[in-house]
Formats: sequence, C-alpha cells, structure tokens
Amino acid sequence: MSNSYETIDVSQQGKLGLIALNRPKVLNAINRTMVSELLAAMEGFESDSSVKAIVLSGNGRAFAAGADIDEMANDHAIDFELRNQFKDWDRLAMIKKPIIGAVQGFALGGGFELALCCDLLYAAENAEFGFPEVNLGVMPGAGGTQRLTKLVGKTKAMEWLFTGKRITAREALHHGIVNQLIAEELLLEETMKAAEQISSQAPIAIRLIKEAVLKAVDTPLNEGMEFERKNFYLLFSTEDQKEGMNAFIEKRRPQFKGK
Repeated sequence: MSNSYETIDVSQQGKLGLIALNRPKVLNAINRTMVSELLAAMEGFESDSSVKAIVLSGNGRAFAAGADIDEMANDHAIDFELRNQFKDWDRLAMIKKPIIGAVQGFALGGGFELALCCDLLYAAENAEFGFPEVNLGVMPGAGGTQRLTKLVGKTKAMEWLFTGKRITAREALHHGIVNQLIAEELLLEETMKAAEQISSQAPIAIRLIKEAVLKAVDTPLNEGMEFERKNFYLLFSTEDQKEGMNAFIEKRRPQFKGK
C-alpha cells in the first residue's frame, strides 16, 4: 500500500499493516481528513489477505491530543447531521481484523475514542487518557461515553466524563483500559511483537473470536453463548482447523493459510 496520505503514515511489515497518525505539530489532533484517511487505510488492510493484524500508533510526542477544535468550533447541529459526522467512525468499528494500539503521551477526547476502538491497547508509562469535552461545553460523540462505560462501569465513567479528569497510564491499566504498560522507548517494538504473535494465529479463528467478544459486550449472556457456539461450529469447516489439530497431534508448528 503506497503512503499517499496527508495526515497518516501507512506501511506494511510482514503480516502487519502499520498506521501512524502524522500531525505531530498539533499533537496529532484528529480532523475529518485524518478520520477519512484512517478508514481508507484500515479498509485497505482489511481487504489485503497478506495483512493479518493492524498496528495503530502516533508520531511525535502524543498519540492524539483530541479533535481539531479549530475545524469544528463554528459548526452547527445541522452541519453535523448533513455531513453525517461520525459515519467513518462507525465503519472503523466494523473492521474485522485485530487492531492493536500503541499510545504514548496524550490520548484525549477523539484520541481516546480512537484508542478505545482498538482491540488491544499498549501504553507508554507517560500516557494520559481522558475526555475533556465537558470543559468545552460539549461531550464525546464518537462512542466515548458508550465504550468507556462498558469498560469501566457507570460510576467511574460518570466521574471522568463529568470532570474531564486526566487518567494516568497506571489508572488506565488498573481499570482494564490498557493491556500493558511499557517504557516509552520500547512501546512500538513491544506492541509489534504482540501483533506479530497474533498475526501468526489462524486468521479466521481470530476474526470469529473478535466477533464473539464484541457480541458479548452488547448482548445478554444466552444470546452471546449461542453466537459463540455457531462460530465454534463454523471453524470446523476451515482448513486451518484441520491443520491446527493435525499439527498438535504430530507435534509440529501449524502452517495456517486463512482458509
């Protein structure tokens, strides 16, 4: 994939698709162009069978310090409605390949919402998360109130959203927002290692696991269990299932093909 983007860097390393937010002079503030380009890059990797996982990071001192306020300060409600402001965000949430995020510095507002779209999240020890929108007289609009509440529960989400408080990396780890804290200088290297491990697994199994976990977030237990069971059955129609189980019996490493 060529890197013909204005606001992001895009490349491929082995089985990994790499996307880095690239507006470092404004701490990677997220504007509409960036969201559109993120979606294009994500969907490009989604359709590329050689890519098994996507790594999302930010260039410079921050992951993303929030939305580009200059771009939206004078907008009106009807502008958002006619533009369908969050349609690209909705499509980002439908990416089926695993997305692994690496956060250093600020992940605030829209940056935090983008981080919450990742399936796994690794953070530098200097990372700070938060939703400061209330300080501007507004609120998150790209899923922040919903994803944060599902992760940490109503009471903590209310506290952080009402106050706009910054969440330290250690607090984020304690509340299950991030998977692991890593020294800043090792963040991308360690995130890539985790992504490479995931990319070596059976691609269809990874896809259906992601579907089942996301279903668990939004449905009652019995409905989620039924969904899980059908995905389990479905995997027994794949070549990878036969390869994986035969490799186990034969005491060798499986060679998964995503079929």
